[in-house]
Parts: sequence; structure tokens; C-alpha cells
Amino acid sequence: MHVLVLGGTTEARALAGLLHGEVRVTSSLAGRVASPRLPAGEVRIGGFGGVDGLVEWMAGHAVDAVIDATHPFAERISFNAARAAATVHVPLLALRRPGWVPGEGDDWRSVASLEEAARALDGLGDRVFLTTGRMGLAAFAACPQWFLVRSVDAPDAPVPARTEVLLDRGPFALEGERELLVRHRIDVVVTKDSGGAATAPKLTAAREAGLPVVVVRRPPVPSGVPVAATPEEAAAWVLRG
Repeated sequence: MHVLVLGGTTEARALAGLLHGEVRVTSSLAGRVASPRLPAGEVRIGGFGGVDGLVEWMAGHAVDAVIDATHPFAERISFNAARAAATVHVPLLALRRPGWVPGEGDDWRSVASLEEAARALDGLGDRVFLTTGRMGLAAFAACPQWFLVRSVDAPDAPVPARTEVLLDRGPFALEGERELLVRHRIDVVVTKDSGGAATAPKLTAAREAGLPVVVVRRPPVPSGVPVAATPEEAAAWVLRG
């Protein structure tokens, strides 16, 4: 049995580790990170060239099942995977870590897009901790606020005129997030609802500091695609075959 894991996420690496030795597993990484953490099993890096390219690759490599374990905001590849899997009649499962849920004391502003997040900053303060990754910063390029942009790799232009870049990779500890907010005199945090524990401490630190958090809602999984919440659930789905 040959399983294609579309990933690069922590969950994708964990799933590859669970499947390696049980089935043939190939993990596909987009190649957007310069030095990715490689999973167990076979690895391919780079895009497929859209739906047609993915269909051709799956057919040519005798793929029996596909796990979409991409980032919750990798909307294009998720819909390409759904169309390609349907075309070649291969079962598809989405692996999605649960989203974050606000708790008592949280001051969250839910928005539908990065553009809406940029507009939501008006009146929330001048110093922004932007943790949406290096892609999509053009949505904030015209904003007058000062931005601390944290990402694994350096962002490409355009970026806001007043920007400091912090190159770092999670997981992040709560004490470090507390110190960061104080050291940079942060007024507001902007994040995507990525879910998971690796980057959640910033939300706790913001709550403790009484800071507003602008949260970009994640896009939906393609219609009709079943969802697993953990690598263990996804592995069980594969092995039930």
C-alpha cells in the first residue's frame, strides 16, 4: 500500500512516523521553508503543478490513499487534493489539528482574511506582533503601525514600512512569549487559527497582558472530505484500508 501524505506540519511528520514500516509512505513538502524538518519514509519537495500534475503523479506512483496533512490555511492544495483524489478514485482524508477556542479573559477579534485583519487593527494600538507567517504580508504593507513579524524564513516584499523581522521556529514557551510582548511593547497580536500547542502560548501571554488578539478564521475543509483530529486517528484510518 502506498500512502501520499501532503504535509510539512508537525502532524504530518508524526503521521509519517506512525506509518513508516507499516506501509510505503511518501511525504510531499511544498518547499517554502529553506531547511524543513524531514519526516520518516520517502520525501518529495516542491509543488505538483496543480490538479493535473497531482493526478499524474498519483497515477504514476500507484498511490492508494492520500492524507491532506497540510497547514489549515493551505487552502489551494487542499482543494487540489480533493479534485485529484476524486479523479483517480483514491480515498482522501484531511488531518486537521483542532482550532483554538477563546477562554475567559481572552479579547479575540475574529476575521475572515488577512486583509480584514489589517483593517481590524485600527484603534487597537501602534505596535503589532504579527504571527501569520511570511506569506501574505502584502495585506499589511499599507498599514501605518509598527510590526514585529515572526517567521521561520525571511519574508519577501512587500512588507509594512515599519517592520522588524524575528526569525524563529516553534514550539514557543510561555515565559518566552511573555518576555517578547514586554520587550517589544506589543499592543495587539495578529494570528491565524492554526491550532495546536506549539504556538498557543502567545495567546496565553496576550490574555495575561490584557492584549487584543486578531484571529484569522481557517478556511473549511473541502466538502465531503472526512477529517481526523490526530495523527493516530489518521494512521488508524489508513491501516483499516
